[in-house]
Amino acid sequence: MKTLPPGLQDHLDSGTTTLCWCWKIARGDGAVQGFTDHDEKVEFDDVRFEAASGFSASEVQSRLGLVVDNLTVAGALSSASLNEADLAAGLYDGASVELWRVNWAEPAQRVLMRKGHLGQVARGKSAFQAELRGLAHKLNQATGRAYGYSCDADLGDARCTVVLAAPEFTGSGVVASASDARRFLVSGLESYADGWFADGKLAWTSGANQGRAMEVKRHARSAAATSLELWQAMSEPVAPGDTFTVTAGCDKQFATCRAKFANALNFRGFPYMPGNDAMLSYPVTGQTLDGGSRYGN
Repeated sequence: MKTLPPGLQDHLDSGTTTLCWCWKIARGDGAVQGFTDHDEKVEFDDVRFEAASGFSASEVQSRLGLVVDNLTVAGALSSASLNEADLAAGLYDGASVELWRVNWAEPAQRVLMRKGHLGQVARGKSAFQAELRGLAHKLNQATGRAYGYSCDADLGDARCTVVLAAPEFTGSGVVASASDARRFLVSGLESYADGWFADGKLAWTSGANQGRAMEVKRHARSAAATSLELWQAMSEPVAPGDTFTVTAGCDKQFATCRAKFANALNFRGFPYMPGNDAMLSYPVTGQTLDGGSRYGN
């Protein structure tokens, strides 16, 4: 139940309203932005909510219990406010969002309707669509360490300790030809084994995607050519001559950590934990340790 400021309640009771929606976005890098569906800017709490930003929102889906509230926001991309390059760089990943209902004629008359975080974002050349998730979505996220086979460290972080800058783990290459913005043939990686960069990260150092990065899905090497496939298509075309650096990938398994990175001592998983077969096993009556029977042969 929302408690409205007295002025806003009187405004609603008047029957003629001057209301708008305002979105406040706080990114992980500290930048704060405001957007509104009103045709003029609105200001409060030291935030300017830019007008004519092309934002529109769906109905809010809200239910009792711990089900996550969500709505979808669609808007236009522009260099002056929210642009495709920032979205592609991940600057809005997990950004906190506040959704306000505001009397644009008297911004002090406002009420906070929803608070949450940006979820999945789909983007195109000139527009985007973002999912706003309620605070309950945090309850679905893993917190702390989990007891499992795979490593829970990020390759190259302080817990992993692998130095990715070493030449055996970082390569440089040039695009020879591109099928699309996700799959292309490259040169410069011929000395690395097949699959070495699968699950790694590729960062562009020139071309239309310079400064952007994407995870590698597949790295295949043959006598004829070396190919890379990314998990998602780059936002700009990939062209012959584009240069990049790419880091080795890790599948989080103990065997990979030991053989590929010689880093078994820092493996952050539990490779020898008992599996389901051990949990479901039971002693067999009458069987000896050597597999024979105590009652015969």
